[in-house]
Amino acid sequence: MTVGTQETEQNEQLVADIEQQLSALFRRSRSASLRLARRVHPDMDAAGYALISQIELGSAGGGAGVRASDVAQALGLDKSTVSRGITQLENLGLIERVGDPDDGRARLLRLTTVGATRFDAMRAQRQTEFRALLTRWNPTELADLGRLLTRLNDDLT
Repeated sequence: MTVGTQETEQNEQLVADIEQQLSALFRRSRSASLRLARRVHPDMDAAGYALISQIELGSAGGGAGVRASDVAQALGLDKSTVSRGITQLENLGLIERVGDPDDGRARLLRLTTVGATRFDAMRAQRQTEFRALLTRWNPTELADLGRLLTRLNDDLT
């Protein structure tokens, strides 16, 4: 067997191992999204968690809110799917529609006071759990993980 063939086989096995680990991570992520959603509101589903997270991100820093079309684009979802989820979040009292100060015809989405309070509490708990999980990692490992996850996310876009 030549060196090139061995390297190719080794790379194929490494990629297969990575794919398997990412699949496990994605499965855990879906389950975690549902748990996090239920921390915000017991009737919220995992899709609602993705929506409320994107709405919070889009209106962070004191912004007036975010357009539903921007939420759909950021999440790679169909507008009708996002619309149904937004209606659910509105009915749960977690988000509201407000006028766009830059365009009187448009409506923006933002978290209600209750939605923001619940989302912030969930995020604080999630961050505490991550810190506890990663306390066994040294700074170099944490830096490597952050760098490699950033690279992977950049390559996936």
